[in-house]
Amino acid sequence: MDLSRTGAGHAFRLRFDAALTGPCARCLVDARARVSVDAREVDEPRFGDEELASPYVEDEALDLGSWAHDALILEAPSQILCRPDCAGLCPVCGESLNDADPADHRHGDETPSPWAKLDELRENG
Repeated sequence: MDLSRTGAGHAFRLRFDAALTGPCARCLVDARARVSVDAREVDEPRFGDEELASPYVEDEALDLGSWAHDALILEAPSQILCRPDCAGLCPVCGESLNDADPADHRHGDETPSPWAKLDELRENG
């Protein structure tokens, strides 16, 4: 973290790297993503402008934990993937398509419609 004094307050810069872990958004295996954060804040309350007052500074104390949390959330990917080219799961049988040979992984020419059950209810209803 860097801190510098300005004419009417302070300027802050926060830099850190973090590792996010969780299930892959496509195939559900363990996944990991590296995130680099480089965030800046200005706190110049003497000008009376709300946009120059940092929400992380209160009574001249910087809430570093809240700022780091929010900065990490803003930089985090919307999905964590096990690898960029993850093929996901088969919509028919649920097998991971990352390890399946496309020539061997077939369910016939007709893939069931996701609306098949609804169509069946309409026909019988």
